[in-house]
Amino acid sequence: MGLRTGLESDSMDGLPSILFDDYTVSQASTWSQRTLKAPIGCVGVGVHSGRKTSISLVPAPADHGIVFRRTDLGVDIPARFDAVCDTRLCTVIGSGEARVGTVEHLMAALSGSGVDNALIEIDGPEVPILDGSAAPFLFLLDCAGIVDQYVPRAMIEILRPVRVTDGDAFAELRPYPRTSRIAPPVLEMELTIDFAASAIGRQGCSLRLTPNSFREELSSARTFALATEVEQLQKAGLALGGSLDNAVVVDEDKVLNPGGLRMPREFARHKMLDAVGDLALAGSALHGRFVAHRSGHALNNKLLRALFADASAWRTIVGEELVAAAA
Repeated sequence: MGLRTGLESDSMDGLPSILFDDYTVSQASTWSQRTLKAPIGCVGVGVHSGRKTSISLVPAPADHGIVFRRTDLGVDIPARFDAVCDTRLCTVIGSGEARVGTVEHLMAALSGSGVDNALIEIDGPEVPILDGSAAPFLFLLDCAGIVDQYVPRAMIEILRPVRVTDGDAFAELRPYPRTSRIAPPVLEMELTIDFAASAIGRQGCSLRLTPNSFREELSSARTFALATEVEQLQKAGLALGGSLDNAVVVDEDKVLNPGGLRMPREFARHKMLDAVGDLALAGSALHGRFVAHRSGHALNNKLLRALFADASAWRTIVGEELVAAAA
């Protein structure tokens, strides 16, 4: 990258998982919108296109949201679920002929860090893959700094369950249980995966999404692929920027990366990282529970589209209203 400036729990199907809760009353007491303190950028290669791109993260005013700007085309693309135009290999957003692909890792870092507003300037069609995780983007955010904007942060409260399926795969958003104590705006997440390759197999994890849990448990988990799929993609002119430096490659019972895995259940953690980035395209922080099995970019986007198609399933709310409701 070229820099320019527990608690054990059981998952829904009995698989071991991880639950982290690092919210405190002081953390829950403010719901200010946040942005970067200073611009920062990097240069890297797109995993699918193999093309080198330059990307800059720029502070933005309150209520701006996350917007990608194709500087080579002069087109702005809002980072929203309804701007998603392709989910086959990654999450791609677009406006007209302009596209930006592989936005999920950067969006996960922004969401996991609680950044509401930023302008993302990019001079090509794909966000750099860097090391295949969200950790390099988290590093950029740490270097730039994050500041409160002292404008109330709106969020989307889930009012009733919304579920989408594809065969035995599913993704669901559920209301967050209301209790007698102050409930911060949170997204509780639970996800399981199941792959035939024995090096992956069945894995699950769960956590309450906070800046600390994202940083410690998800941010370093890398994207992964099967060796046979990589060969097929490259023959088709895809995955041109992929390598063992930016992806975990599995061949049946073997992990081909010389250094092995970074952490236990790295595969499930990366799928949850992807879900954090995909759900960030809701446009505001979600207050509820996300439960999924074998979900991917397509189902995650389908879930948001189903949610916002049902006006009775959600409402926009600010933090102070949650405090009043929980009192």
